[in-house]
Amino acid sequence: MQVRPAGRPSTLLLVIAAVTAVTMLALGISGVVTATSSVPPGTVRDMHGDPVRLEAPVVTAPQARATPDGSGRLVVPSVRLDVPLGALDAVNGRITPPGFRSAYLVRDVGVVPERAASGTVVVVMHSLRGGGTAPGNFLTDVDRGRSRVAIGAVARVAGVAYTVTGSTLVDKDRIADDAGVWGDVPDRLLLITCLERPDGSPSTQNLVITATRA
Repeated sequence: MQVRPAGRPSTLLLVIAAVTAVTMLALGISGVVTATSSVPPGTVRDMHGDPVRLEAPVVTAPQARATPDGSGRLVVPSVRLDVPLGALDAVNGRITPPGFRSAYLVRDVGVVPERAASGTVVVVMHSLRGGGTAPGNFLTDVDRGRSRVAIGAVARVAGVAYTVTGSTLVDKDRIADDAGVWGDVPDRLLLITCLERPDGSPSTQNLVITATRA
């Protein structure tokens, strides 16, 4: 079900979410679009302030281990992405960003930007369907089923500049075992989000964008 695909959804509609849930066990959590006359306190919101409701509970890191900001910013000028950079740890083998307005460094899978020369920096983020906007929506071309970020584009993570070298789609049920994704390579950046589907059905693939430190 699509809700106003050409623009922002009404604030009285809950945005359907396909969550970036990078995990060592299973991938992906979806949501539902539901009309409502009120928004419960504590409802999570997208980048435009519209409420997001999930089909299933999201397993997030405890507050002390997952923060939505404080690690700088993720900036990809070519697609006009400029969002706060938070940080999180895997919890029970699962990596799930707690919010829809930030991108997140994965501290215990990759290295922090300050140590970029010693390994791969891993940044994950949500994308949304049903008309919502999360950081991952800036990176994906849903209609064409591919990345919007061209090879050669610049991505800056906490001030460290990278040059995009490519992208690939990986089925969510296979990404945990994909050695090409998780290999620790010095000076490499991974940007990971869900690729939504044109028909509005739940996402089945992750988009993985690769880049090398400039």
